Amino acid sequence: MLSTAALLNYSKWIGFFTLFCAFLMVLGFIFKWGIRFRLVGITAFMGVLTGGVFALGLGLFNRVEVPGAVQYSRVYDDGDRQIVIVVKPQTTPTELEATLQQAGADLFSPGRAGRPDERLTIRARTLIHPEPGVSEPVYLGQVRRSYSPEKGQDLEVDLYLERFAHLQEVMENSPA
Repeated sequence: MLSTAALLNYSKWIGFFTLFCAFLMVLGFIFKWGIRFRLVGITAFMGVLTGGVFALGLGLFNRVEVPGAVQYSRVYDDGDRQIVIVVKPQTTPTELEATLQQAGADLFSPGRAGRPDERLTIRARTLIHPEPGVSEPVYLGQVRRSYSPEKGQDLEVDLYLERFAHLQEVMENSPA
């Protein structure tokens, strides 16, 4: 994916080419070239292209990389305040904390409905199979993030360590 810096650099060079096209257009009108009206169209198109690439350079967000985060999948999202992600059963508490921070950064968007006093809650779960044919969801932790921009990235991470112990016990006792 293109970075914000790369898009701003591209817009600079496209802008230079737009100025070159404008210069050619002025020369075309001065010397009454037959392609002068085509040069007007080319210059106008390049101006729109320059503006679009520049706007993309301003509007894209950089993805935050949290070290130690493991892969997760979003399995439930109500579009408002509740999101559930799933992680692998082998995830450690340290990895889960990093993953919850990563999910808090990735899944939050200013477009989510919510009053400033509400918080986005992202819960992490895994599925274990204590016996054949039986699946048990185990919630391992959650992160809460404020909607208000003045609070910044206000993350509250809660890990359910007793459920990690239950998870470890089931993993050891289950037939492999």
